[in-house]
Amino acid sequence: MKFIRSDLAQLKAYTPHPGGESTRQVDQLDTNESPYDLPPEFKEKLAWLYQNQVKNNRYPDGGHQVLKSAIAEYVTETASLKTPLTALKISVGNGSDELIRSLLIATCVGGEGAILVANPTFSMYGIIAQTLGVPVLSVERNPDDFSINLDQAKTALENTQNPPIRAVFVVHPNSPTSNALTPAEIDWLRRLSEDILVVIDEAYFEFSQTSLVEELDDHSNWVILRTFSKAFRLAALRVGYAIGHPLVITALEKVRLPYNLPSFSQLAAQLALEQRQVLLPSIKTILQERDKLYEKLSQLSPLEVWPSDANFFYVRLRGTDLDSPKYSKIQQTLKANGTLIRHTGGGFRITVGTPDENQRTIARLKQVL
Repeated sequence: MKFIRSDLAQLKAYTPHPGGESTRQVDQLDTNESPYDLPPEFKEKLAWLYQNQVKNNRYPDGGHQVLKSAIAEYVTETASLKTPLTALKISVGNGSDELIRSLLIATCVGGEGAILVANPTFSMYGIIAQTLGVPVLSVERNPDDFSINLDQAKTALENTQNPPIRAVFVVHPNSPTSNALTPAEIDWLRRLSEDILVVIDEAYFEFSQTSLVEELDDHSNWVILRTFSKAFRLAALRVGYAIGHPLVITALEKVRLPYNLPSFSQLAAQLALEQRQVLLPSIKTILQERDKLYEKLSQLSPLEVWPSDANFFYVRLRGTDLDSPKYSKIQQTLKANGTLIRHTGGGFRITVGTPDENQRTIARLKQVL
């Protein structure tokens, strides 16, 4: 079809696992969600709120003021900020993906700029950029600890680009490799020009308990992204948020779609924050299982597994090329046996599941390997 942009033919879309695998039990360890559904009493309360507070013939709160205030209070509390965060420094999106898209529209679209990423990393940065016609420059990661190759990054930024690099995207901790930013990487980000937007994706903050929120006041060109999809167990409802300088947030508010977050999703996120003392204790269980899973994975030959700062592991096959068909074969065999893992970045990303899911995954990996 000639009316479709020709460059889209070269774009590889993000491939989520299909819904409704079958009636059999499937362990979904490929998308870094919490393995625990919301408690029944939480769902009952949410249903009551929906029935009594939402008028379906009316648009949702397009300014998200109640939710933004609740997020501001939560971030202030968890970061122990001396100056309380305000709603003016927060923008809310339909998942972090929408916020990534808005950031790119606000900085790079129309030939205004390119972005810099360090691969392997979250693929949606590059995918969304390409759909908007934004060039993507990629640098490597060091093979031992997956830290960013800073020499390559500095060279890319020093070279004259057309269009220039307007945004740098990093994940803290990174997906799929699960490593937090190193002191050297953070220092590099601090030294970047104020003409470059620095996007720090903290989707796994609640698991790593490592954040750069307290430095935002010192860097007006920094934006931190977070999500309710992981630790808060709201993956089905798609709520993400950005924290940054009011001028950056104003730009995001200008380019986002109106009424972008349904009333039900806003209610769920607000209730999740109110009841975080009920929801977030599951993190301790997940981290305990993470330790056990790391030990078990480390004992499987020929797997090479790296320590994790998140709720998932990155695994490769020793002595095997990254593009070896062995990876796809193992992934497909595990899927046929009931375990979903993600093949990405030249290795496997395996989410920490429930104790039973983790045991089944180890048993199936032993059979496959």
